[in-house]
Amino acid sequence: MAIFILQFCFFKASIVVLNGLSHTYQVENGKVYKGKIAIENTGNQSQSVKLFLQDYSYNANGTSNYSVPHTNDKTNSDWIKMNTNLVTLKAKQKTEIYYEITVPNTVSEPGSYWSVIMVEPVEEIKPNDNKQGVNITSIIRYAIQVITDVDSEKAKPDLKFEGVKIEKEDGRQILKVAIANKGNLYCKPTANIEIYNKKDGQKLGNFSSQAMGLLPQTSKSFHIDISKMPPDKYNAVLIATDEDENAFALNVELEVKND
Repeated sequence: MAIFILQFCFFKASIVVLNGLSHTYQVENGKVYKGKIAIENTGNQSQSVKLFLQDYSYNANGTSNYSVPHTNDKTNSDWIKMNTNLVTLKAKQKTEIYYEITVPNTVSEPGSYWSVIMVEPVEEIKPNDNKQGVNITSIIRYAIQVITDVDSEKAKPDLKFEGVKIEKEDGRQILKVAIANKGNLYCKPTANIEIYNKKDGQKLGNFSSQAMGLLPQTSKSFHIDISKMPPDKYNAVLIATDEDENAFALNVELEVKND
């Protein structure tokens, strides 16, 4: 009988991205735009990092999908060229990777086009002849969204509520609102709920989620803490508002339970 010993060697993330995980550009046909990714090696030894492009989408159920370029018909991966795909940083060193976005002379439809630049530490595999088994290493990588809005004045988000549920987390009552962007323009909406007494219509509370970016044809779960509301049945109005004050509303009945 063959016995395999798994040696778990968790790799502590020493590479950090310094200038954000979402870069957004208002672009015009035929123009060139420049950007950069600033990274730092916070560790005590040198670290190589590779960079590559992927397409990206996500769903309100919590799944994120990273795929080869051209999986998404709104990909801009062909527009983006980086000055390098591999860098090695010494301990405590910072560096910047530059990229250019060359927008085609003709873009078929207005709206948002996007992809992600993956920043992934390269873990050197060092065979250990003294121990049997397989080393499994955990690597943390970053996905930096590069979003380009073409003729954004001719495009718009279209927010739809896809689900509402209340779940208890860490002793708090959390309203989870699934919102999809059915439009063709990236936006950063906030979910808000106004809660009313079912008997006399008196307004009892107003609660909001954090704002989150929402790409076209994707969805996210927006979390609203409603722990201040005692157990009961309520009427409520859900409102999703983007940064341009476009609002989308839905009437709902809400039941807050003890358990």
